[in-house]
Parts: sequence; C-alpha cells; structure tokens
Amino acid sequence: MLSLHHHLLPGTTTTNANFQFPPTTHLRYSSPFPKTLTLIPSKPSLPPLTPKALLQWNRKPQLSGETPRVVVVTSGKGGVGKTTTTANIGLSLARLGFSVVAIDADVGLRNLDLLLGLENRVNYTVVEVLNGECRLDQALVRDKRWSNFELLCISKPRSKLPIGFGGKALTWLVEALKARGDGTNGNGSAGSRSPDFILIDCPAGIDAGFITAITPANEAVLITTPDITALRDADRVTGLLECDGIRDIKMIVNRVRTDMIKGEDMMSVLDVQEMLGLPLLGAIPEDSEVIRSTNRGYPLVLNKPPTLAGLAFEQAAWRLVEQDSMQAVMVEEEPKRGFFSFFGG
Repeated sequence: MLSLHHHLLPGTTTTNANFQFPPTTHLRYSSPFPKTLTLIPSKPSLPPLTPKALLQWNRKPQLSGETPRVVVVTSGKGGVGKTTTTANIGLSLARLGFSVVAIDADVGLRNLDLLLGLENRVNYTVVEVLNGECRLDQALVRDKRWSNFELLCISKPRSKLPIGFGGKALTWLVEALKARGDGTNGNGSAGSRSPDFILIDCPAGIDAGFITAITPANEAVLITTPDITALRDADRVTGLLECDGIRDIKMIVNRVRTDMIKGEDMMSVLDVQEMLGLPLLGAIPEDSEVIRSTNRGYPLVLNKPPTLAGLAFEQAAWRLVEQDSMQAVMVEEEPKRGFFSFFGG
C-alpha cells in the first residue's frame, strides 16, 4: 500500500499516502513509472426512478367527520353529470374500503341503475318499503363487483310516488339505513352494517324533487360545467342549499377541455371557482370513454387501464373522504404538463 501524509481528493495526484482507495475508484498511471498516481472517480450509480402519484395511493384515506355521512349530489341544471359522478365516486369509495349506499332520488326518471349495470336486479324500491310490501334490505341491490356498494331506488320507471312522500319520508329512510345492522330496526342481519357514506343522486331542477333530496343531507357536492347556463343554475342551487342549512358544499367541474381553455373558448376551472366561491373537489376532463362506459353499464373508474376522467373521479373521492379540496391554477402557467396542469394538489 502507498503511504501519504495528507488526504487525497478526486482528481489530485501524489506519490505517497496512508490511504485506502474506495472500491469505486480506479487507478491510472500517468507515466510508465509508478511514481505519480491520478485518481479518477467512477460514475456514481443513480437510484432507480420511481413514479410519484398526485395522491398517496399507498395508504387508505382517513375518514373525516361523523359517519354515516349523507352527501347529496346536485346541480340544478340537467345533463351536467350528476348521475355519472354519483356512480363513479360511489364505486371509488367502495374500492377504498368504505361501505356506500347510493340512493337514486330521481322519481320516474331514474338512471343510476343503468350506469351501474344493475337495472335487471331492481325488484323492489322505496315505494314498496313504505307500503310494507318488502323489507329495506330486500330493496337494497348489492353490487357483485364490490359487495360494500349498494343501490336503492326511490321508485320504478314511469311510476308515481304517494302524495305523502317528501323530505320526511326520505329522512326516515336515511335514519333506517343508519340504524341498519345494529339491531335497532329489528331487521339487522349479520352481514349488514351502517354505511360510511349515503350518496343521494338529486334530480334536476329546484322543484319538489330537489327539496326532497336535499332534506336529509348534511353536505353537498355541486356538479357544474364551464358554461354560463350551468354556472347560473349552480349559483342559484348554492343559495338554496345554504338556506336549507347545508354549509359543507364542494364543487366538481365536469367536462373540462384544456384546448378550449387555452384558446379562450371556455372558462377555466379557476374562473369557475372564482365565480362560485366554492371549494374545488375535482376537475373532470372531457372523455369519450364516459359514453362507452355508460352504454356498457360499467363505471369509468373500473376501466383498465384507467382514463384521465376515471383518475379524476378517484381523486375527487379521495378528497371527499378526507374532507379536503384542491386549488385550481391557470392552465397557461404549465402549458406542457397536459390536463393535470391545473391540479394544485
């Protein structure tokens, strides 16, 4: 071994040292005679690159608030994606391990069963439960893909509700779901339990059906699209929800197209958030796969590989669990990052 009286740094030369070369250092003689040695450090090995997700998918989200949480999905304007959002967020919550009951409160024009592919399994509805023709657990339709997700329809297509059906009847129904499984309703079975989430798919408009759907809810998810007609209706619905005592209102902006936003042909998510003044739960991009999944009765979040819209729904469900929100930023700030450029967290 060579002997030196001072330490060596990479790239320095010496002729004598009490120094042991690291295993990654190679020696090269700078002359035919081994009097001067030059240290050439090896190229350090880089750690393997690991993909980073926008959310911490390696853990289960922490459920916030008292359970069961009763959430109404509403908009005011029809055709903005309330039923699609209810189906996808409901199954996303079920995939995260939470017990979910989705109630289709649209009387006579129900569609939630179609989007979930359960239309052939709905034998009883809330009307039969109220008339005493069946038990509540018989009217609940359990999804075969995720057993902790159940569907409950208010009525059958083209049927009329009893005159006495209203907010009080739906509140009684929600209370019965809360008591389900603890034996207080007399019908609790070993396989049933109180749900973590009760999602109510609200009908369009602000008439009696809307009032009935929002009565038992303590929080709301407002669905809108970046157009002025939907925004005006959403602003009106926000005021009605606050008048009914619902203060926890979050917003989902659906059918977002970044190409039109950059071309200034569509309002950005940030513009929508500033106009309505609501916390942002998620932004869902325009996706042709939504129509395909609807026609197949196969929710978007179950697609493999996942689409951008499906991932956005999953992120919205994650934020709903933790009562979190996201911050929208201008698309022009990050033009090269694609759709998720206006995701702030």
